[in-house]
Amino acid sequence: MGKILVTGGTGFIGSHTAVELINAGYEVLLVDDFSNSNPKILTQLETITGQNPDFTELDLCDEQKVTDFVAAHPDITGVIHFAAFKAVGESVNFPLKYYRNNFYSLINVITAFNSNVNLVFSSSCTVYGQPDQLPVTEDAAVKVAESPYGNTKQIAEEILRDTCAVSPDLKVISLRYFNPVGAHNSALIGELPIGVPQNLVPFITQSAIGKRGPITVFGNDYNTPDGSAVRDYIHVVDLGKAHVAAIQRLESAKAEGNYEVFNLGTGKGSSVLEIIQAFESSTGEKLDYKIGPRREGDVEQVWGDVTKSAEGLGWKAELDVNEMMLSAWNWEKYLKDNPF
Repeated sequence: MGKILVTGGTGFIGSHTAVELINAGYEVLLVDDFSNSNPKILTQLETITGQNPDFTELDLCDEQKVTDFVAAHPDITGVIHFAAFKAVGESVNFPLKYYRNNFYSLINVITAFNSNVNLVFSSSCTVYGQPDQLPVTEDAAVKVAESPYGNTKQIAEEILRDTCAVSPDLKVISLRYFNPVGAHNSALIGELPIGVPQNLVPFITQSAIGKRGPITVFGNDYNTPDGSAVRDYIHVVDLGKAHVAAIQRLESAKAEGNYEVFNLGTGKGSSVLEIIQAFESSTGEKLDYKIGPRREGDVEQVWGDVTKSAEGLGWKAELDVNEMMLSAWNWEKYLKDNPF
């Protein structure tokens, strides 16, 4: 098996993908700058996998350091690029922070490999905005982004598509995933936001354990069954397995052209209030929540058509929303006894 570089490798999705790569027999090389992760994750990965992760602390926005790093590792056979800032609300308030980090890091990685590598890109369903039809397919129009974060994903896909058009040795799969939640079944790794969580599920778990106050449901007047926003939530372990499948597709030369896009989700939407109910039913914990105004940058509802990923990647999500909520809660309880 090859050696896969995982950028943002100690982050939420990166760390879970590293576990699945190792389980599949790959050698992994992790880089991160710890801007939104914790060094203790490396110890957790060693406990889970029995392997000491090969790790380098690296700011991917530093072009020379990225060039030197790649030159020092000529045996890298593929890249999974997660490294990016990712909070929708924060991106609205600090757009330049998002454009600078998310573009420089991607461009520096492609340039360091001289546009000659198998690369899986961490994209997002935010590229669809509010779709005209649901479930949304990969052929749906890319709408004007609702947030600078979403815009960075749209433009990053354009950068990759345009580069692939003139660089036949650059082979890319962009994975547009929906809302990753949950944690590894060991409860040793999970979502670890720095500061106040920007996403629903970690705020739920932190509220339930007493770290935060009441949960705010941003809007109950949407055109949805219960008025709250609807998303396609996907377990992070399923997501990690999909990235392995994408690398294997690139390696097997089964890809149709050197740039492809796949949705990653469950194919089913769940509302914010349904997620709250699923947490309560799966954990036995009651939540304190209130209704607030809509949040700028949020779309009303979106969930994905995942037919293409089932056929092209041989992958489908297996874990349901109750398993997502229970694993996230077990991770939160672990953190209470083993603070990072």
